[in-house]
Amino acid sequence: QVHLVESGGGSVQAGGSLRLSCAASGDTYSSYSMGWFRPAPGKEREGVAAIFISDGCTNYADSVKGRFTISQDNAKNTVHLKMTSLKPEDTAMYYCAATPGIWVGCSLRTAQYNVWGQGTQVTVSS
Repeated sequence: QVHLVESGGGSVQAGGSLRLSCAASGDTYSSYSMGWFRPAPGKEREGVAAIFISDGCTNYADSVKGRFTISQDNAKNTVHLKMTSLKPEDTAMYYCAATPGIWVGCSLRTAQYNVWGQGTQVTVSS
């Protein structure tokens, strides 16, 4: 069983930066995907950024392209989300998710992720 723990959330002014981290422990696999998600209007959660651990493929929502960067630290089974040029509309609870043992590439589809963290709050003030 895989367990995910997020960290790095906080409060920042518009234009600022934050880095979120998601540490995976337990029965992790060398080939799986990890992603970051947040609530969205009309949806339970939307995909913000995803990475396929085995080949480093990355994918981003249009709303964050050029501002957010997802990266991996294989030695620590950790994925980071560097968020820059933050906007008030980025305010949300951010959830890390993974797909141990299931190939989904660098998909942003929420329904394909089967392990979730507890979330970390990001608040951006104007």
